[in-house]
Amino acid sequence: MAMTGIGIDLVDIARAERILARHGERALRRLLFPAERSYVEGMAVPARHFAVRLAAKEAVYKAFQSLPDAAGIGWRDIEVTREPAGRPGICLHGRALEVAETAGPYRIHLSLTHTEHSAGAVALLEVGPFNTE
Repeated sequence: MAMTGIGIDLVDIARAERILARHGERALRRLLFPAERSYVEGMAVPARHFAVRLAAKEAVYKAFQSLPDAAGIGWRDIEVTREPAGRPGICLHGRALEVAETAGPYRIHLSLTHTEHSAGAVALLEVGPFNTE
């Protein structure tokens, strides 16, 4: 295993609330994939879950900056998913997927957290080869 990049980000929940209040539908459509949006809109405090997804996308973006040509990665290239057991995951699209596949086999580890006031994420990018034993 070789750690290639690490990223961290913190988003203020009040800022996410202001974005949703000001831009609502447009912000959700521009920044989230349909499954992310459904998840956020289905939560009791949508801004908290919106904020943590923004933090996750930014953390993954930062982790990718150790790779060539990663500067062109955008919000819609990184999708925050939920694995069957509820653990967060990442699905890459577009430019992010191209950069990752060019680098070789890869893994992305993601940790999310949020409180009443802030949402944070840490992303670790590994580029293989990986020991499968």
